[in-house]
Amino acid sequence: MTGKDKLIGEDRRQAIMNWLENNDVPLTGSELAKRAGVSRQVIVQDISLLKAKNEPIFSTSQGYLLMKENKDVNLYQRIVAVKHESNQTKEELDCLVDHGVTVKDVIVEHPVYGEINAMIMVSDRHDVKQFIENITRNQASYLLELTGGVHLHTLEAESEAKLNAAYHSLKEKGFIVND
Repeated sequence: MTGKDKLIGEDRRQAIMNWLENNDVPLTGSELAKRAGVSRQVIVQDISLLKAKNEPIFSTSQGYLLMKENKDVNLYQRIVAVKHESNQTKEELDCLVDHGVTVKDVIVEHPVYGEINAMIMVSDRHDVKQFIENITRNQASYLLELTGGVHLHTLEAESEAKLNAAYHSLKEKGFIVND
């Protein structure tokens, strides 16, 4: 878009919703900014305004995603408590996605802030690789570093069997917090 094609205010936010609605993969702030002819910071502000209007937009490590109801597929969810070192994150996530599980988020219990929940939405090894590269490139810390390695994940799969297989594989690796 050229400067005169720049989308303004509510028109831009409606366009963002349309772009997210028509994509099944996350869109980065930079991609949305390019489409709208504005800065990435304007997009960040727009996303905040849309979330304030209860739009189901989630920020993931790959970009923004609109959570859509999928009435065709019954998905099963389970929250697991795990503990490991930062350098074992790739192994943990690969283990989960290799069993056909999507890792929706990471949750830690902070002594001051309470529950901190971050969407990660990784479903395959490519997503895991991007997530790890993003952490490394930004020199960001893993949330598990706030809690001595203890954290939760919300897992999602098409069957209980996949969730069970992923859980048992994590347990074999010693990642499951003793229940």
